[in-house]
Amino acid sequence: MDKLRRTMLFMPGNNPSMLQDAAILGADSIILDLEDAVSLTEKDSARILVREAIKTIDYSQVEVVVRVNPLDTEFGALDVDMIARVKPDTLLIPKADEEEIKLVAKMLDAIEQEEGYKAESIKIMPLVETAIGLENVYNIIKASKRVVGVLLGGEDLTSDLGIKRTKEGEEIFYARNRVATACRALKVDSLDTPFTDTNDYEGLERDTAKAKSLGLTGKAAINPRQIDVIHSVFAPTEAELKHALRILAAMKEAEKEGKGVFSLDGKMVDAPVINRAITTVGLGQRLGLIS
Repeated sequence: MDKLRRTMLFMPGNNPSMLQDAAILGADSIILDLEDAVSLTEKDSARILVREAIKTIDYSQVEVVVRVNPLDTEFGALDVDMIARVKPDTLLIPKADEEEIKLVAKMLDAIEQEEGYKAESIKIMPLVETAIGLENVYNIIKASKRVVGVLLGGEDLTSDLGIKRTKEGEEIFYARNRVATACRALKVDSLDTPFTDTNDYEGLERDTAKAKSLGLTGKAAINPRQIDVIHSVFAPTEAELKHALRILAAMKEAEKEGKGVFSLDGKMVDAPVINRAITTVGLGQRLGLIS
């Protein structure tokens, strides 16, 4: 998890003006979408448009992710072949399963060799949005070393389960937990499903906080106005940073005294607490909140 992925902003791949502005909207990653945002009659033109955008627009400040069409459609393999040749950072694979991830990885192996790119320089992110995909998420991640994270697709998942998607999100509690745990075990990022009401900022904040509390490391967005709220939730608070810094300072003093466990404010501090403090301080430094 060497790259900051608090937000991944979906942008339709058939909209030239939105592709032009995508890099300056503040998201950590942008998803140039060739799947759901594009009608069947525009698939071919959108693929060309996204290819040309990656070639000509300065996206150096963001991670460029392209959501291709499923590999079992007539568009998926064409998407991978054309887009990979302009070297996006990552390909997002919808309704992912182990075999599809292996197939995409094999295709990328060949393309990178043909184009003279560094091996495994193009990464893969599975989009887990089916019941079978959710149950197999651990093996899907392990299917290729290119996998850098997983995006949970709540809308398609609940549709596959035959249940209603709600703002409260209780129906995807298990899915969030399973994705977060598998990703943490394999040290890749876990991205939460978008919050679809773009005018409900309080709901977005609650939903993002719930995802964070379950161990997810970021969240997809469908509108640039959602970015600041998501970033604020995933940033450590001033109080959290101060407490983490106190823990690390106390740890150094304990080490001088040869102590492996010590107390701070009357509470025992051991390895898990110290590790959380290190993670909090590291994130604060990456975000420029502390030097």
